[in-house]
Order: sequence, then structure tokens, then C-alpha cells
Amino acid sequence: MADLRELYQEVILEHSKAPRNFRALPAANHKAEGYNPLCGDRFTVYVATEGDAIRDVSFEGAGCAISKASASMMTQVVKGKTRAEAEQLFERFHNLVTGQPAPGGDAPALGKLEVFSGVSEFPLRVKCATLAWHTLRAALEGKQEAVSTE
Repeated sequence: MADLRELYQEVILEHSKAPRNFRALPAANHKAEGYNPLCGDRFTVYVATEGDAIRDVSFEGAGCAISKASASMMTQVVKGKTRAEAEQLFERFHNLVTGQPAPGGDAPALGKLEVFSGVSEFPLRVKCATLAWHTLRAALEGKQEAVSTE
């Protein structure tokens, strides 16, 4: 178990140091700002959709290792998904980091996002892990006001 936890920490640190899709997205037709007042994490999430599909997604901003890694991995996993699939992933991810049981049935697998399973042991870090996800949801819903984790 200790080896697995160490591997998870390595993945999170790797994504924090070299985040994927960390850039503005000029072709974005959806954008939202997110802020975690607890620790100062702040992200902008850009989404380019075509019909119901997420064709491209990126983010910019600053935050702790957990929030930046979560944003990085989120952009990788939702690219190419439909809005409904992205919403299902959000729900599964939220359940994972809050320590709630995973829903059964047709829920999508989280794959590499499982590295965030230990976040549930640190309730203050749940908001760090979910900030980018809430911001993605706001972007897809067309919300103009900044999203806050409070």
C-alpha cells in the first residue's frame, strides 16, 4: 500500500511540475474562472466544443500541486468526451475525493484519476482537487461569474 501511495504522489507531482494542456485556447467557445479562497488557487478553464463534444480543453493559472495536477489530468481525460460523459466523470471524481462510494452501472472508469483517492483523507484538499472540475462545469454551462469553492 505504501508503494502505491508513493506512486500516486509521484504522478501528482509530475503533473504539477509539467501540467498538460497548460495554455490559453484561442479557439475556445467556453471559458470560466475558478477560485479557491481557502488556499488562493485560481484557474481559467478554456473549452472548445463542437456540437456536444469537447474537442479541446486547456487551463491557465496557479495553484497547489493537487489543484494543478487535477486540472492537468482533467484536461486529458475529458478531451473527446461528450458533455454528459464529462459530467459523469465529474460526479465519479467528486465521489472519489470525498470518500463516497462509486456509483454502479454505466459510470465511466476513472483510470489515472484514481491517484487522487487519498485526497479523501484530507478534507481541506478536496476543494483543491475539485476546483478545475467545478470550473469546467461552469464553462460548459456558460456561467459568467467566477466559480468559488466556498
